[in-house]
Amino acid sequence: MASDISFEDLKNENVDLEHIPIEEVFKQLKCTREGLTSAEGEKRLQVFGPNKLEEKTDSKLLKFLGFMWNPLSWVMEVAAIMAIVLANGGGKPPDWQDFVGIVVLLIINSTISFIEENNAGNAAAALMAGLAPKTKVLRDGKWSEEEAALLVPGDLISIKLGDIVPADARLLEGDPLKIDQSALTGESLPVTKNPGSEVFSGSTCKQGEIEAVVIATGVHTFFGKAAHLVDSTNNVGHFQKVLTSIGNFCICSIAIGMLIEIIVMYPIQQRAYRDGIDNLLVLLIGGIPIAMPTVLSVTMAIGSHRLSEQGAITKRMTAIEEMAGMDVLCSDKTGTLTLNKLTVDKSLIEVFPTGMDKDTLVLYAARASRTENQDAIDASIVGMLSDPKEARAGITEVHFLPFNPVDKRTAITYIDGQGNWHRSSKGAPEQIIELCELKGEVLKKAHKVIDEYANRGLRSLGVSRQTVSEKNKESAGESWEFLGLLPLFDPPRHDSAETIRRALDLGVNVKMITGDQLAIGKETGRRLGMGTNMYPSSSLLGNSKDPAIASIPVDELIEKADGFAGVFPEHKYEIVKRLQEMKHICGMTGDGVNDAPALKKADIGIAVADATDAARSASDIVLTEPGLSVIVSAVLTSRAIFQRMKNYTIYAVSITIRIVFGFMLVALIWKFDFSPFMVLIIAILNDGTIMTISKDRVKPSPLPDSWKLKEIFATGVVLGAYMAIITVVFFFLVHDTDFFTRVFGVEPIVDNEEQLNSALYLQVSIISQALIFVTRSRSWSYVERPGILLITAFFAAQLVATVIAVYAHWDFARVNGVGWGWAGAIWVFSIVTYIPLDILKFLIRLGLSGRAWDNMLENKV
Repeated sequence: MASDISFEDLKNENVDLEHIPIEEVFKQLKCTREGLTSAEGEKRLQVFGPNKLEEKTDSKLLKFLGFMWNPLSWVMEVAAIMAIVLANGGGKPPDWQDFVGIVVLLIINSTISFIEENNAGNAAAALMAGLAPKTKVLRDGKWSEEEAALLVPGDLISIKLGDIVPADARLLEGDPLKIDQSALTGESLPVTKNPGSEVFSGSTCKQGEIEAVVIATGVHTFFGKAAHLVDSTNNVGHFQKVLTSIGNFCICSIAIGMLIEIIVMYPIQQRAYRDGIDNLLVLLIGGIPIAMPTVLSVTMAIGSHRLSEQGAITKRMTAIEEMAGMDVLCSDKTGTLTLNKLTVDKSLIEVFPTGMDKDTLVLYAARASRTENQDAIDASIVGMLSDPKEARAGITEVHFLPFNPVDKRTAITYIDGQGNWHRSSKGAPEQIIELCELKGEVLKKAHKVIDEYANRGLRSLGVSRQTVSEKNKESAGESWEFLGLLPLFDPPRHDSAETIRRALDLGVNVKMITGDQLAIGKETGRRLGMGTNMYPSSSLLGNSKDPAIASIPVDELIEKADGFAGVFPEHKYEIVKRLQEMKHICGMTGDGVNDAPALKKADIGIAVADATDAARSASDIVLTEPGLSVIVSAVLTSRAIFQRMKNYTIYAVSITIRIVFGFMLVALIWKFDFSPFMVLIIAILNDGTIMTISKDRVKPSPLPDSWKLKEIFATGVVLGAYMAIITVVFFFLVHDTDFFTRVFGVEPIVDNEEQLNSALYLQVSIISQALIFVTRSRSWSYVERPGILLITAFFAAQLVATVIAVYAHWDFARVNGVGWGWAGAIWVFSIVTYIPLDILKFLIRLGLSGRAWDNMLENKV
């Protein structure tokens, strides 16, 4: 073999392999018609790379460290440094316990996030690998089926009906192929490719079988270059912006609390330096929802796994959150809403001779159809019979005239059981009408039926028969008899109408986007019950011929239309762009390379089952099952996942407010120094429990759901402020009154700072964690049953907290057990003060939306 330098030339496309003669192609590629050897294939794979689109891979270490590199983690890292560097003096050593605790907390959170995201990514990659295309290739002199990714220039491949062309190739000797290039160019009709022509990767063979020599693979193909143009820049998703907003809110709350503490503690109260630092650490450690990125990414990872079980592979995690808010879905017609399979609509069949029924008419049409090597029309007609064998039952085939573009019909000459000769023909209605020489009323009736079919977007097929009394296949036969007309239609999927109804109930408006004619689009819309308010694509560019349409602004037209017909790829992009400008969260389904820009532009790009690699590459979600029903299931699942995330964020904001202002008031009013280590224990137990929210039982929202930050912050501030006040009231009752001694008969602990620490720790721990039951429910929290995991985790964590409060005697953390009497009293106090939280939640909802008791509506899904 020649040196690799010439391969480099080929790789850099310095040789024009598309146009030079075939023999020259073999010479340039240094290959023969016997194909390559496996060893040569391996060698070329090193030079040209795999035959697939490049995918960027991230460093695992950087990904892991990335989970520690966000504003919330920075605050915790500052707290860790403070515990070592600033928490000195006052005759005490540096605060190693807090330092180690914070670092452990950071590592645990990052590890869980990393493992969950990695597992979800691996699962998606494995499912995507299962969709990898295969091809027939000649290696070592033998034909075998291999993964298309292994192809290299110089390989000989076999292309037959139904195959997706795996790489750019030049056709060798044989009959012409019919190739569907719609996935690349948007041309709806197949093009004829003769021997020597180039076929492109990603196009589909619609007729014929031939061998070809591969001339370009992977990113060097026409398809690869087109996909390469699809901009890979990722917009900052809504999710990142929301995460940043919530993080900033929590950080600002902590900063305000710390500023007030510094001003009051040092200049006004003249507190000792080390005590002040401890109090600041309490706010820093307790106030930051350090688990927030972890909880949210774990929730999305688990949700992503659930979606993949339903047939939707999530390529971009945050698409789940966007799918929950999707309010417009632009759907392809062919293959998504319909079966992409021609069918005869039996109810509309028109029979002409009296005394003949529809079944007999279908039988004559089936006789004029091939029973093997069928095209779509033959298959649809033979498929109407209860058994395909009926098409030839009781007759002997003498001659079959296949379809050709001149005659535009097929015909069979056959002998029946009595030995009589007949012909049956089916084809374009004009040809059959001409064949039968129809006149007068019958001709008028035929044209009327054809027009009625056309108005409803149905294609018509004429059927006729004749007797051949000369019993000779060359004979012209007697005059032809016109038997009737069959309407052909690409029928909706059996579940499409129900799916669209469910989508509308869920607040998702489905728009049909089709390259077919307007009449076909309207007929499909009528059958699906999705409305027939459809427009031709020309109206999108504002140059509609219809004055009624031309007077409506394009934006309004797009928003109100049920669909568009005659659409090209650039129109799809325009539709998505304009819907987004009108603040809609827009989903788009697609299957071809030409859909890639629109899929990339949409908030949620959905590659349907059997989509091309480029469409999958540009999309956020890849479907493995055909039809729309998978999307509706995915919407519901996404909303359930989103609900869990929203419940958690309200909880996180509330906890920040309650910790910051509760402990700040206790520290400033009573000059009481709470132990930073105990706040760390609260944070660790809280985070452990809260992780289980990712599998909590929730009711998805019945309407598109989004991050309503006003609602999240308002609810968080009110609930957090209430709990902070309850903590201050609790401390007042323990420290300044004999309330607990009188009511519960417990020993007073006012003079024991370590026992005060234990009591305060238990009260904060119980009500802080119990808050999750309030934020996760739409109605009364004790009516809506949480997930078993959440309940178990809550009681396990609070058992640990209670045991620590009852028995722990840790001098370094300044705590000493208060006994079971006090623990019981604190539990009773916590349960009583928990009840108003639900009422506050309803009042906030009433204040924000005027709908406090909307759980009747919101529980309907």
